[in-house]
Amino acid sequence: MENLFILHFIGIDQKVVFDSLSIKCCMTKLKPTHEEIIRKSHERSRQFGVEKERVFSKKILKGKDVVAILEKNKELIDIAAPFARTLDNFVEGSGFIILLTDNEGCILTLLGDPEIVQAAAELNMVVGTYLDEKSIGTNAMGTAINENMPVQVSAMEHFITVYHQWTCSAAPIHDEEGKIIGTLNLTGSKELVHPHTLGLVVAAVNSIENQIKNHNNLKRLSGSLSFVETIMNTLSFGVIATDINGTLTNINHKAYKLLGYKEGELNGTSLARLLPKWKNLFNLVKTGKQLLDEDLQLITSVKKEVFSVNAYPVYAKDGSFTGMVMTFRDMKRVYNIVNKYTGMNARYTFNDLIGESDELKHIIEYAKTVSDSPSTILIQGDSGTGKEVLAQAIHNNSRRADNGFVALNCGAIPASLMESELFGYDEGAFTGAKKGGHPGKFELANGGTLFLDEIGDMPMEMQVKLLRAIQENVITRVGGEKPIPTDVRIIAATNRNLKDEIEKGNFRRDLFYRLSVIPIFIPPLKDRKEDIPILIRYFLNLKSVKLKKNVTDIDKKVFESLLSYPWPGNIRELENFIEKYVNLEGNLQLEPALDTPTTTNETLPSKTKPSPQKKYLLSLSQIEEITIRDVLLLLNNNLSQAAKILGISRNALYQKIKKYGITLK
Repeated sequence: MENLFILHFIGIDQKVVFDSLSIKCCMTKLKPTHEEIIRKSHERSRQFGVEKERVFSKKILKGKDVVAILEKNKELIDIAAPFARTLDNFVEGSGFIILLTDNEGCILTLLGDPEIVQAAAELNMVVGTYLDEKSIGTNAMGTAINENMPVQVSAMEHFITVYHQWTCSAAPIHDEEGKIIGTLNLTGSKELVHPHTLGLVVAAVNSIENQIKNHNNLKRLSGSLSFVETIMNTLSFGVIATDINGTLTNINHKAYKLLGYKEGELNGTSLARLLPKWKNLFNLVKTGKQLLDEDLQLITSVKKEVFSVNAYPVYAKDGSFTGMVMTFRDMKRVYNIVNKYTGMNARYTFNDLIGESDELKHIIEYAKTVSDSPSTILIQGDSGTGKEVLAQAIHNNSRRADNGFVALNCGAIPASLMESELFGYDEGAFTGAKKGGHPGKFELANGGTLFLDEIGDMPMEMQVKLLRAIQENVITRVGGEKPIPTDVRIIAATNRNLKDEIEKGNFRRDLFYRLSVIPIFIPPLKDRKEDIPILIRYFLNLKSVKLKKNVTDIDKKVFESLLSYPWPGNIRELENFIEKYVNLEGNLQLEPALDTPTTTNETLPSKTKPSPQKKYLLSLSQIEEITIRDVLLLLNNNLSQAAKILGISRNALYQKIKKYGITLK
């Protein structure tokens, strides 16, 4: 009963006790018997060369070796120590000492009555001493390790004579894989021998092994949590988890950074601190629905800000709702991703502006100087001179390079669609509007650059709205009421003389001055002829690689013709001619309708013009397509002039361009 009382207080189930107490009884029914175990241990002791008159163990660690063995078994000592101390408290004064060893029988801890501890020390039973059978012969700890089972060794059952005064009860301690990692032992005077002592040790070992399992489970759980936390903190978007009451339980580093709060500041607070109408979202998610890519305002440390939000329910194994996980991105990053995968990014740099003329060098130097300025830039020049290449180079040389470069050709968008293209629209703004609305070019370019090509073709009614957006840095979506702040650098380009357009009443004077804060004029290729040879060589190499054609040089006469040709289509025309030249591998005679540039005629040679008979072999739609392509080529893609010549509206021309798949280069 006394032993049961002790076990109850050290937290060991009484059933375990009775099981342990029955060990000795069970051993009599199983092989080997206790007597056989002792006999075989004595035989091994003799084979190991252990002398019966031996007093001290053959192997005793000293100094640094003791420190090393304790450090190696630190986890076992930390787990078993509380149980050893509890046993020590209850057996205090009973004449027992408690020993904890490692898997080789080395003493790691020794507790008990001072007199018994002193007696053991006189036999060098101290921390660092090995009590395995090789070192000291038959004893409970060494034999328990060898037999891998609980063993009680008393009096003359010990191999060496000096140990005949003891009774020892030891049980091996196993890890989760069943490997022996140590032993726990109770040693006392031989008069104290009792089978309950072994049961007490076995029960304590069972508790230690359970604690090892719990400890390892906790380590695994902690490792899993650490792993999940590490993953969460490497994500490029904010993550917030709540419990069933909307209390914030987990927040990753990115969420704190996006919201502007200090680490840990939001833990344990309500979601209401970040989302005023959080219950609406919470109740939606609670029904099992998910919120995907919704634009919501969150309360940051400074102001309310719009984020792209996703929300998902979290369920327990039994299917009960336990909370919500919310992810969110700042809209600037969302738009950068959209721009990246829709081609709205800048790929050209100043290195792509090919030439050595003084004019080009001056333009590049000037453009580099103003790259980081937030002021608007107006690039003027003939079609094909490289206005967009220069605009992209300016963007890539600025602090905005990591954000989007969004281009809009004002001459290719119907007037009815221009406003929604620039400013976007809200859901329900018009028939066919996308659910959730759609951001415009200003929002997509937020933090970056908006390139407005052919700005001279923008309708007058849109010029007013553009001017207001540039001046106020705020836009409002079509059909919306909420003002959206924007941080956009405007670069506009045109091949028109905007001052002439102002006089004609086609362009607003105030918008012109707002756009031309930093004016840049790119001269036509005919005014910088020293760039032509360099461009020819550059495009020749580029197209040869692209088309996998081996064209090493250009015929001298053709080359001279190219140098003297005025190139009304500028760099674009030169590039297209070189591409054609490489495709034909330099044999221009193979072309049925030769339009090689000459010094005497800017139009097609008469001998190469298609005859009327050949034209009538085409369908009306084919003739229409050819006519549109020819007009656009002659007018350098000026849609307004092309529409006038063709006798149709700009919108009708735009639809036909889409119909025939004509690319406006």
